[in-house]
Amino acid sequence: MSLRDLLHPKSEGASFIRDILLILLIVAGIGIVLFGVSGTWPALVAVESGSMEPNLPTYSLVFVTDENRYGGWMTQEEAQASDASKVFNEYGDVIVYQPNGMAGVTPIIHRAITTVTKEESEALGFTGDAAHAGVITKGDNSVTNPYPDQFGSFPGYGISRMEPVKAEWIVGKAVFAIPLIGWVPLHLIESILIAAVIIVCIEVVSRVLAKRKNRKR
Repeated sequence: MSLRDLLHPKSEGASFIRDILLILLIVAGIGIVLFGVSGTWPALVAVESGSMEPNLPTYSLVFVTDENRYGGWMTQEEAQASDASKVFNEYGDVIVYQPNGMAGVTPIIHRAITTVTKEESEALGFTGDAAHAGVITKGDNSVTNPYPDQFGSFPGYGISRMEPVKAEWIVGKAVFAIPLIGWVPLHLIESILIAAVIIVCIEVVSRVLAKRKNRKR
């Protein structure tokens, strides 16, 4: 099949292949633009739980940028001291980080509360390699997250205690969020099936209407 056949398909099969390639090119283009603007990857993350409610509800799709872009970021302590603007209805930036530096797991999106030195982390009870400078974080939902992350365990990650977040563990900071859209990437198979059903329904309706129009002629 030549390039000309793809650009000007003469059959339904060729038209289908062209549409798939076009979609892939569009998705790739969007990914490149997002990375160029955000400076980090992933540039979009979906909120999977209610730990940040009500400020970042479950299934929100959050746009993330490199933590040092667009004015850097501040902890809640720093933002309150300088009377900075609130971010998602609270003081302090919301950061996305790799729990205890673990790669290949779902990052956590919580608010940066304060920073601690190695000595301060030792005073909090951290020992050995876990005693290091970093950021203390917490989910905004005071019901499910009454304490900072570093005072609790995360069994879902196999973590008995969350360490202060090192700078290199930070993926980025949250800039804005779109409600509910995050359901799509979190339920990708269901989303594809729903989209396929909608496309089929539209195609069936279009053909039925076309046949009726031809009969009237």
